[in-house]
Amino acid sequence: MNYVFILLFFAITQTLTAQEYSWKKLTTEPYPGKQDDIYFVNENTGWYVNGYGKIFKTADGGATWAMQLEQKGSFFRCIAFIDSLTGFVGTVGTDYFPNVKDTIPLYKTTDGGATWNPVTYSGPVVKGLCAIDIVKEQFINHGEIGFKNHIFAVGRVGTPAFMLVSHDGGESFKSVDLNPYGRSLYDIKMFNKNEGIACSASDADVRKSNARILSTSDGGVTWQTVYESTRPFEITWKCFFPTREIGYATIQHYNPDSTVTSQRIIKTTDGGKTWKEIAFTDDYASRPFGIGFLDEKHGYVGTMNSGYETRDGGLSWKKINLGRATNKIRILKTPDGKVYGYAIGVNVFKLEQNS
Repeated sequence: MNYVFILLFFAITQTLTAQEYSWKKLTTEPYPGKQDDIYFVNENTGWYVNGYGKIFKTADGGATWAMQLEQKGSFFRCIAFIDSLTGFVGTVGTDYFPNVKDTIPLYKTTDGGATWNPVTYSGPVVKGLCAIDIVKEQFINHGEIGFKNHIFAVGRVGTPAFMLVSHDGGESFKSVDLNPYGRSLYDIKMFNKNEGIACSASDADVRKSNARILSTSDGGVTWQTVYESTRPFEITWKCFFPTREIGYATIQHYNPDSTVTSQRIIKTTDGGKTWKEIAFTDDYASRPFGIGFLDEKHGYVGTMNSGYETRDGGLSWKKINLGRATNKIRILKTPDGKVYGYAIGVNVFKLEQNS
């Protein structure tokens, strides 16, 4: 009897947990396609960007949004902030999307997005960017705990592959040519100022490309391939690490043969050293984009036509309403451990705890 009670209790607990969070669509300005990035410095204050050269800000958790900038000819692709005042926005650059004229890869704000200025950098020309990651490094400064901020920005979709790096909180940047390691760069996750991984592709021509994960242990000076798919028409898109050891990344395939329906994600359990492919869905139209996890087992993937949720570390998935083409999923925690999240694609969604 006790054994049956325990099983029943476990089943009820799992059911309650499964209903703990849901995604709510927020009211935002209509946009005809995929919007690419969103970033919050706390539960209430955040920004999102899109390909119309627009930057929007909220101070009330997404209930209302104000457009801070409209810069026609710019395609804003990625955004990240050190704090509520200092942030960076990257552009995809020219010669990829139509009507894009902005050749400046990175802009900086020091007033919460009210004004933005081009970032200067040393090194080879960076064509465009697709992702930004910020590492906060704790250090002792005259007997007080302080932080150094390291900014890593990579791109771009289609080629070429470059990285912008700052080790002084964005006061200065230098560029690094990563074309010897991967022909495109779509996302980056740095665990500290030296160690990290990047989502890449083996060839600029997607017909010849294999999905690739790169790893660095020297701050991005050199990289090595730690995963590469065996199929053409593939690239590695976005990644997420709910813990230091456990991480996930989405694989996109662009095979024109619609009978090739298998979609995949990949998973690491050793901090990105090795990766294992996981079957995701057999829907040709469900090309994976953004990915985010609440913990090592409970996560979400946005696809071209829907969202998906797993509660067993990717072994099984179910469809959920997360809109179309959700490209970036940000799941964060408050200092007291409360989980909150935002996601962006055609629309913007907010992760809410069910009452």
